[in-house]
Amino acid sequence: MTVWSGTRLHILIHVILSAWLIITRAESEPSRDKQALLAFITQIPHADRIQWNESDTPCNWVGVKCDPTKSYVTELHLPGVGLMGPIPANTLGNLTQLRVISIRSNGLAGTVPPDFSNLKKLRSLYLQKNQFSGEFPSSLPQLSGLTRLDISTNNFTGEIPPSINNLTKLTGLFMANNKFSGAIPSLKLQKLVDLNVSNNKFNGSIPTTLQKYPQSAFSGNTDLCGGPLTKCKPNISSPSDFTSSTHDNPQSKLEKSKKMSIGLIIAIAGASAVIVILLFIVVSIFCMMKRKHDKDEAIERRQAASARVSGEAAGVPVDAGAKRTKLVFLGGGARKFEMDDLLRASADMLGKGSYGVSYKAEINDETVVAVKRLIDANVSEKDFEVQAEILGTIRHENIVPLLAFCYTQDEKLFIYDYMPAGSLSMLLHGSNSPPNWETRVRIATSAARGLAHLHSFEKIVHGNLKSSNILLSNDEAPEATIIDYGLSTFLSDDSNYPDHHRAGGYRAPEVLEPRKATLKSDVYSFGVLLLELITGKSPCQQTSTGEEGIDLPRWVQSVGKENWAAEVFDTELLRYEDVEEEMGQLLQIAMTCVATVPNQRPAMLDVVRLIEDTVGTGEPPITIIP
Repeated sequence: MTVWSGTRLHILIHVILSAWLIITRAESEPSRDKQALLAFITQIPHADRIQWNESDTPCNWVGVKCDPTKSYVTELHLPGVGLMGPIPANTLGNLTQLRVISIRSNGLAGTVPPDFSNLKKLRSLYLQKNQFSGEFPSSLPQLSGLTRLDISTNNFTGEIPPSINNLTKLTGLFMANNKFSGAIPSLKLQKLVDLNVSNNKFNGSIPTTLQKYPQSAFSGNTDLCGGPLTKCKPNISSPSDFTSSTHDNPQSKLEKSKKMSIGLIIAIAGASAVIVILLFIVVSIFCMMKRKHDKDEAIERRQAASARVSGEAAGVPVDAGAKRTKLVFLGGGARKFEMDDLLRASADMLGKGSYGVSYKAEINDETVVAVKRLIDANVSEKDFEVQAEILGTIRHENIVPLLAFCYTQDEKLFIYDYMPAGSLSMLLHGSNSPPNWETRVRIATSAARGLAHLHSFEKIVHGNLKSSNILLSNDEAPEATIIDYGLSTFLSDDSNYPDHHRAGGYRAPEVLEPRKATLKSDVYSFGVLLLELITGKSPCQQTSTGEEGIDLPRWVQSVGKENWAAEVFDTELLRYEDVEEEMGQLLQIAMTCVATVPNQRPAMLDVVRLIEDTVGTGEPPITIIP
């Protein structure tokens, strides 16, 4: 038997460890993605600004970002580096784990390669300011995960295919400064916030689904009309339609034209008379029905006023006289239940807020709703109904829909979808398992989108944005859904609005009473909400002596930026890798939102864009040249 000396054994161990390190390094390096990037950069002309060391891992290359385990490339940022000509096939299309591509402001030409359809995980694609040509790339509608697509300032031509509606997650679509033509398709992209198709060759009428966007989104298309642009002219038939064929002589043409004109006048006059008679009959019937309806409503109101008793024992606390008052269902939905069903339902109090008390009502095995009983809602029935019907038309995936309302002299009820996953406040401050950074980012982004929709497309001020009014869509991958929007308009001027410690720390300093809330004060409240997500601290905490609660904006300002990681960031988040930079960027966005001067706060559409760019759903800033 051979006996190994200590020296030989040491050498053997060293060899084994070296081999193991080489194998481990090879396995941890994204070799397939590395080959694709090297093939791209060697086949395409470019300036000398890109210096990729072939012996190094691509995760250390300028413009390349990998996942935390450095197993694959997730982002490629090469803006303005002198890339020229067409993108080689079987290069970028092989980076199947890419989330972001930014190759804007180069000299890239030709068509977008068909193998881009392989990039199923791509979230953001920035191709603007190049020389791409051809029709709308057929590979792009196959990327159903895209949230931002910018192909503006290129030489694309042809029509926009209807398949663009496959991009259901798009929040931003930019196609300006190209040569696209034809009609703009009806885009049914519910998450779309930013749109720009200006300076193309589109014609026809702007689809109704897009008429909510500003004029600047469509300018520079000379044959485009409708919506925010000039009103479309009606199609007028050619005069030749009313004349005889070209084989008739001039005299015959004149006689036939006169006969047709007389006949046409008689026909129009007869039709007009019939229409007037029918309108008279319809209006008469409508007036009779309206008088009967008003009379019935007056009787119901008198009965309700004379029969007021408490219905709390039976379920949701409402005026018992309201049993004869119908629920008004909104948003075109079918009637799901009657007021008597609501009164008989089992009810659990969900909480008491600034504007009233909320209950969970179980109507039957299939119907569970949330009922908001307003307090201090001293408004007329007409004003209440008008505003409720406006709120009832709002439909967005990050906004809890208002299903129905009920108005009596003493009770004002709102009926919402019930959200069983609870509120953001409970998730942050009432859970034994604080949410991770990914969950907080998802909630921040979706809440921003919901509020931006209220501001930009519905022109609605929320007026009471806080974490308890952010409900969660589900437990596994929760997104934010906003509730209690627009309720400040129902309050009377002398409403007993809670003013202690600035209404829980969310209210902007310039808002002295809730009816004076504005879009900019909503932005302030959202900024506080972001701070709450980042710090894990509730802005409505009180001190041990019961004094005014913590003011998150002032507290963060008092802590120097160099101490954010140690003092400001939630310690629960610091155990996650590679999130500190994103936390710092999101904190800066929050501080912009809570600026003391309202005009210095950004609009919510800009906040959405900033958040998406910061957390990887958009394009974060990067410097290629030191």
